[in-house]
Amino acid sequence: MKLLNTNAFIDGSWVSADETFPVFDPSTGDVVAQVARSTEALTRQAIDAAEAALPAWRSTPAIERAKIMRRLEQLLHRHEDDLAALLTREQGKPLGEARGEIRYAASFLDWFASEAPRQYGETIPSPWRDRRLHVIRQAVGTAAGITPWNFPSAMPARKLAPALAAGCTFVLKPAEATPLSALAFAQLAHEAGVPAGVFNVVPGAREDAATIGGVLTSDPRVRKLSFTGSTAVGKILLAQCASTIKKVSLELGGNAPLIVFDDADVDAAVDGVMVAKFRNAGQVCVAANRILVQAGVYAKFADAMAARVAGLRVGAGIEEGTDVGPLIDEGGLKKVEAHIEDARGCGATVRVGAARHERGGTFFQPTLLEGVTMDMQMANEETFGPVAGLTKFDTEEEAIRIANDTPMGLASYFFSRDIGRVTRVSEALEYGMVGVNTGAMSTTVAPFGGIKESGLGREGSKHGLDEWTELKYVCVGL
Repeated sequence: MKLLNTNAFIDGSWVSADETFPVFDPSTGDVVAQVARSTEALTRQAIDAAEAALPAWRSTPAIERAKIMRRLEQLLHRHEDDLAALLTREQGKPLGEARGEIRYAASFLDWFASEAPRQYGETIPSPWRDRRLHVIRQAVGTAAGITPWNFPSAMPARKLAPALAAGCTFVLKPAEATPLSALAFAQLAHEAGVPAGVFNVVPGAREDAATIGGVLTSDPRVRKLSFTGSTAVGKILLAQCASTIKKVSLELGGNAPLIVFDDADVDAAVDGVMVAKFRNAGQVCVAANRILVQAGVYAKFADAMAARVAGLRVGAGIEEGTDVGPLIDEGGLKKVEAHIEDARGCGATVRVGAARHERGGTFFQPTLLEGVTMDMQMANEETFGPVAGLTKFDTEEEAIRIANDTPMGLASYFFSRDIGRVTRVSEALEYGMVGVNTGAMSTTVAPFGGIKESGLGREGSKHGLDEWTELKYVCVGL
């Protein structure tokens, strides 16, 4: 398999370990590769390399850093098919979605290569005749990233690109289920001319996560941590980073509402829900988790949704025409089953699906439930599977109350053709992102992130670069 690497990448070289861990193909259960288990010593070695490379990389002119980033972007495009095939093997998503993810990853390099030379400072009018006041932006320093398995190429790129643009060096700990995409990324970064030590990858098994994470959060030389994953783990990492007062950005769990109002274009709303709910088999942090439909269009919407869900094709990601691939592992499958069992026990009814797929393994039937209430597990936890649940509501005020009744605040969606309602509801929803009349809103050029227990900071857009810099005030006496 092209671009397949199985060792840690430290200081520009592949580094083996005494032990390895298996990476599985979720569509077959077969072992794709045995990957090096990074130890505490290897993780510190990676930090040593990043710290040693920092002075030269930070002082490299931004325009030169941008040229290297653009070469990496070009390599991602050139190897799109190979990267997508590797991604699908370890993660399971359909090849079409995998190719889209590679293009999305490349877009962050394109965007932040352009932003690198735009880290503008300020000149402040001085209150003194004999002093001049300036503000400059500088790289945070050595930084670390911990990324999830559901987007194993896009999430490393979304963190690495602004880090490189700002002049930071970087140590990445990819998810144990999907380290191969990150290691392929490291190979291409090296080929693009990213200097040794600037980008390091330390893969590890599930049982290594606490060790690797503990080193990254406790070492005072690591000045920033960026994490994408669950809120529970994010809270642990945030507490650990407090010991050295690191800069932290967190993109955590969601519980996204999707509201369909009576005045919505129902067909467009169904299209939006299919994207927002079933992409990547529902294993998306911004997936629609609670679908609220106003009474006047509920029956029409439910019928249309049922037909679309029943028509989804389940299969391995490498198979042509697959809409929904396997879940990542048995644990993910059992969570989906538990949510459905709880919902049915509390009164929900099954319209479509709700069982393991005949293909076996971790394949699950695309599912539609009706009569979902807010006391059910699936209304309070991310299901992270191909399961949609419908809840009927009567008034706009009721929908907003239900939507906001969660400690999470990542993404939200609603469908309406009333311009007044669009403004009211957009402002009333307590979320970092709001999609109006669309189920897909992720883009490099807009700030991605949540509020409340869904995270800190933003990724992408011009604001994403700020997360990797510090402001320095300079007062010059004349």
